[in-house]
This record gives sequence, C-alpha cells and structure tokens, in this order.
Amino acid sequence: MKLRAFSGIALTVGILVAGAAYGQQQAPAAAPDLNAVPDKMPFNIPFGTPISYEKAQAVIQAAIAEANKRGWPEDFAVVDVNGDLVAFARMDGAQLASISIAEHKARTAARYRRPTVVFENAVQKFGFNYILSLDDVIASRGGIPLVVDGKIIGAVGCSGGTGSQDEALCKVAAEAAGK
Repeated sequence: MKLRAFSGIALTVGILVAGAAYGQQQAPAAAPDLNAVPDKMPFNIPFGTPISYEKAQAVIQAAIAEANKRGWPEDFAVVDVNGDLVAFARMDGAQLASISIAEHKARTAARYRRPTVVFENAVQKFGFNYILSLDDVIASRGGIPLVVDGKIIGAVGCSGGTGSQDEALCKVAAEAAGK
C-alpha cells in the first residue's frame, strides 16, 4: 500500500515539474512588421542557367558522403530553377515518406528563391499560418537554393532525419554546388 501511495505522489510531482518546465519556455521572438515596406525586394536572387545533371550528381554525392560520415540515411533531391527534378538518391535505410518530401523541399527552395527554414520560422516562431496557404510551400527546413556566381541554378532538398539534420546535409550539398 505504501509503495502505491509513494508511486502516486512521485507521478504527481513529476507531472507538476514537467508542467512548470513546459510553462517556462522562452517567449516567442518579436514578429516582423508585415506592414513595413522594404526598400529592396527580399530574396531577389536572379535565376541563372539551370543546373546540369553532372553538377546535380556531384551535389548529391557530397550530401551522401556527409550523411555516411554521420550515419544518417537520407533522401536527396536536386531540382532546376523551375523546381523540376534533375537528380535524386535514396540511401539504404532512408524512410520512404522522405522521397517526396525531399523533392518538395527542393522545389519550394528553387521557386521561392529562399531556404525552406524561412517558411518554418514564419509558421513556428511568428504564427504566420497564412504561409501554409501559399501554393507548393513546405514549412520544414532542409531545402536550400543552389547559388553559383550570384544566380540560382536550382535547389537541393534533404529529408529523412530531423529538420536540423536535413538542413546540415543541405548546407554541405549547397557548398558543393559552388565548387
């Protein structure tokens, strides 16, 4: 009987402590003023000549090499400036749902000329839920435009891990595009 009472008290204390910790989360960042009119167009990177198949393969191979070093099985998609698939790879053991997600992240990054983390932040940090109504947007990090000589040649999308893992691999892939 004493064990049951002690267990009940311990469970109650645990729930109260967890609730207090949850309630002490940091306040959300101040939302940008949506009525502000910027002097320059944000994310106005010009489009260049679409990425070649060979360069797209090199981008994917760089991401795969990094994923192998870290032990993260992922899916990778490289698209051209229109968001159309140029190259794709699925590592052994990568989740199947991430096939289309990787392509979606890449397509969004190319068409909107910005990393998909921008959309994630808009929804998660600032509560701009209208972002979810924009055509073909995915509000999940792991999509990055490929910029060479100041022009977008395509984009890479990585999926299969956490958002931060996906983004880390995309950054390696995007770096390879400039080489």
